[in-house]
Amino acid sequence: MATLNEYYPEEVLHPCYTLNEKLEEMEMSRKEFALRTGKPEKTIIAVLKGMSSITSEMAILFENITKIPAHFWINKQARYNEYIARKQRKYDVEQAEEWTRSFPYTEMSKNNWLSQTRKIEEKTINLFEYFAVSTHEAWNKLYMEKELKIAAYASLKHTLEPHAISAWLRQGELQAEQIDVPEYNKNVFNKNLLEIKDIMAKHPYNFFQKLQTLCFQAGVKVFYTPKLPKVPISGSTRWIKDTPVIQLSARYKQNDRFWFTFFHEAGHILLHGKKYISLENINFSEADPEKEREAHDFSEEWTFTKKQEKEVIDAAPLDGNDIIAFAKKFNTHPAIIIGRLHHKQLIPFSVGREFIKPIDLADN
Repeated sequence: MATLNEYYPEEVLHPCYTLNEKLEEMEMSRKEFALRTGKPEKTIIAVLKGMSSITSEMAILFENITKIPAHFWINKQARYNEYIARKQRKYDVEQAEEWTRSFPYTEMSKNNWLSQTRKIEEKTINLFEYFAVSTHEAWNKLYMEKELKIAAYASLKHTLEPHAISAWLRQGELQAEQIDVPEYNKNVFNKNLLEIKDIMAKHPYNFFQKLQTLCFQAGVKVFYTPKLPKVPISGSTRWIKDTPVIQLSARYKQNDRFWFTFFHEAGHILLHGKKYISLENINFSEADPEKEREAHDFSEEWTFTKKQEKEVIDAAPLDGNDIIAFAKKFNTHPAIIIGRLHHKQLIPFSVGREFIKPIDLADN
């Protein structure tokens, strides 16, 4: 990440000062100098007042008259231009201080997304680099106003924590860049979902690696991004450069909720195409309640259908062995059944907890 530790001079003068001194030394008027260079007098006056730059062409012309090498004028102008640019950069950084304080920088640095620092200026520069923007206004246009009309971005203007959400989504973009997959194949994805359902039912210790492999084969990028404070997002689906991407936070760290979220996001890919972006549990302006309901229904069909749910309820009272038997019958995991019954408040939350498996995707 960038820092402010490099040395830059506090002030660099425009080359006009040197040029004015030289003309005075040569006892040459501005008008004469303009005539000798073949440039309009107003152009030369603008340079001599520091209102315009000395171009490479001018430097060559000045060389003949002042006897000072062209590279002197070119280098002096370049140093001045850099000085002015860095002054503007410093101003941009100072103006972004409030913006920078809106990010959970400490948590992001703990995740190794950003370098640790206590200096607000360095935090700002690191955030500019992280988001690949030059100013906080540019970030605003991307993430709040959505001036870039592509499916990878959604307007976060009316969300509660737009800065943290954008940081999480940006990390997903960076992770997706590191993954190579073949072109997306809908038929392969549909077929591989059957194998993924088997993985869900068995839930082996390396379930996430197996899940990723099957998704990668179909051209779908799936990965884990740790959630950030105050951001209740469970998962997101979007298309980045014509490739479907599923980004998961494993927010609840338990298998039943993880699998429901995965199939929910898979539903968006298969049902809603490239233009729709899903931010699960985030209320944002472009969310479509109908599409979210369709993805919810899709997930139910793949994890534990309403018909299967009714069959379990009708068989009550049930013990642990009954739940295991139903899970085998439906090729699902007992935690999925228990989780549904908990969600609908059909059984106390204390019942069946032994079936729900804790997950930590950071170690998977």
